[in-house]
Amino acid sequence: MLERIAGRIATHESVYEGTIEFDPSTGYITKVIEGIDPQAKRYSEDCVIFPGFGDIHIHAREDVSGKHCYKEDFVSAGKAAINGGVVHVADMPNNPIPPINDSSYAEKVALTHKSPIHITLYAGIGPETQPLSTKVPYKVFMGPSIGELFFESNEALEQVIQRYRGQDVSFHCEDPEVLVANKNKPTHEERRPVQAETLATDFALMLIEKYELKGKLCHYSTKEGLQKIIAAKKRGVSVSCEVTPTHLMFDTDMLTPENRLWFQMNPPLRGREDREAMLQGVLDGYVDFLATDHAPHSIEEKQKGTSGISQLDTYSLFVTYMISTLKVPLTTIAKICSKNPGDFVKPYLPKKFGKGFGVINEGYAANFSILNLKKPFIFEKRMIKSKSGWSPFEGFEFPGSIEAVYFLGKLIDAE
Repeated sequence: MLERIAGRIATHESVYEGTIEFDPSTGYITKVIEGIDPQAKRYSEDCVIFPGFGDIHIHAREDVSGKHCYKEDFVSAGKAAINGGVVHVADMPNNPIPPINDSSYAEKVALTHKSPIHITLYAGIGPETQPLSTKVPYKVFMGPSIGELFFESNEALEQVIQRYRGQDVSFHCEDPEVLVANKNKPTHEERRPVQAETLATDFALMLIEKYELKGKLCHYSTKEGLQKIIAAKKRGVSVSCEVTPTHLMFDTDMLTPENRLWFQMNPPLRGREDREAMLQGVLDGYVDFLATDHAPHSIEEKQKGTSGISQLDTYSLFVTYMISTLKVPLTTIAKICSKNPGDFVKPYLPKKFGKGFGVINEGYAANFSILNLKKPFIFEKRMIKSKSGWSPFEGFEFPGSIEAVYFLGKLIDAE
């Protein structure tokens, strides 16, 4: 039986009062009309119906070794995503047994099928790797990471990346030589300075242009580097970039001896000017994705200085902060949280998802993230679904809340 929901709809193109008809048996949208159908399930004027949100940069931790499943697995990551109003994610490859060839990639894909949402997987690029036989997105770590998926020099990286001409490659931009030169500095932020990101950005942009890559620069954090990305976009380089909630909300001015370890991440928090530049990049349309870099570690690991932030549970709550406090337009939210993530994963989606994710139109997956912008919400520790068991937003009152989440035409929750 067909179902209908109605209310204020926000897409990357416009905001309007409308009605969406969909078939829960197929999971597809069947019709979209302007105006409110009185027979439809009506969401109040305080709510906004977005195409389902996608977080294209998480670390779900699970691989065939199972060594890091105490941090997270594909089931718990799926529940954390739903808790955060997210209906699809893309998982990074820096596992103890990384997906770097056809067989290891297929083995990891098989593990994702137990998740309550869809998970796209990146394949890793390392010193000895080759492109897979099927089309997949790739991730390259320019500085140290888990296992062997990193490069000690730019020369070594280029020797490998030339094998990946024309591929979809995401870069973690930290220059390994700068990291080595600063490894004895007193704070984490000084050990991973702005220069590490900006120099790596120069090299990544050169590789993207030279080898005709579809490039993405992950979790961007510096004003100077963002200016380089903008310049590259203007000259036609195929490059996009992400920003995390933490780099939009926090900067080094708020760090204290008590919270410093909890806010330790790679790249680290930057100064106020960098944070404000990231927001301006969102407003100006140069930042393409809101992506959490969800990196769950145990409380004990964080207390010992492990880098990474757990924030998938609060994705949509943070979006209400972006809308109400940072004054990000609804169409921009739909672009960086729905349309662009949907476009990113579209080449890799199974056919069962129809025309794909991130668009409210006939034939697309009936995925919706519905937010109430007038119902404040205090996020508490007990609400966390990630195995990490902690969040940088514990006790924070967000200006809005999650009203409902639909995946393939069905209401879902994280329980």
